Amino acid sequence: MLKLYGHLFSSYTWKALIALYANAAAFEFCPLDQDHPDNGAFVAGAGPQGLFPVLVDGSETVIEATSIIEYLHCNHRGPAPLLPDDPAAAVRTRMIDRLFDNYVMGIMQQSVLEAIRTQGNPSREVLDSVAAKLERSYAWLDDWLADYPISDQITLIECAAAPSLFYADWVHQIPEQYARLRTYRAHLLALPSVKRCVDDARQFRHYFPLGAPDRD
Repeated sequence: MLKLYGHLFSSYTWKALIALYANAAAFEFCPLDQDHPDNGAFVAGAGPQGLFPVLVDGSETVIEATSIIEYLHCNHRGPAPLLPDDPAAAVRTRMIDRLFDNYVMGIMQQSVLEAIRTQGNPSREVLDSVAAKLERSYAWLDDWLADYPISDQITLIECAAAPSLFYADWVHQIPEQYARLRTYRAHLLALPSVKRCVDDARQFRHYFPLGAPDRD
């Protein structure tokens, strides 16, 4: 059976879980916490920085959420069209995946790391910089959505978009002027595989370094 090592409050763990849930894949979730030190020890040696999630399939170990989803697409296909079979379309899908990871989630995490570094007193300069960068990403994504068909299908894009937009909106709420992006976020959070991740993580919300808003 597949094993996924991660934490239920982790955005990149969500990314892999969404794909597994969407395909109704049989897998064992291996939590990283003080009650399971062996899981942490395994993850620490699985990659160069000991980061999660990590997928294990027999003798195969896969790190990085995007690579995990690609591995599932190649080796454990289900009803969810995680990646297009057309090479050109797959390139475009991967591009949007990287955009969400690098220009939404990556930017949002700058404020989280600042809050951790300052023990809950983040620099206003850092927070303003994060907000400005996210606004630029929000604007681009809102334009992109004009030609992107929103549906109940789960692809690599939805796996990346759901956790990215969930947490980024906590840090800098998507302005009303980006109506398409706000609608897309709400749609993603209503999808069963995403909703499961959101609900399973509620118990950990008090750990969010900037304070979790009373919504979602």
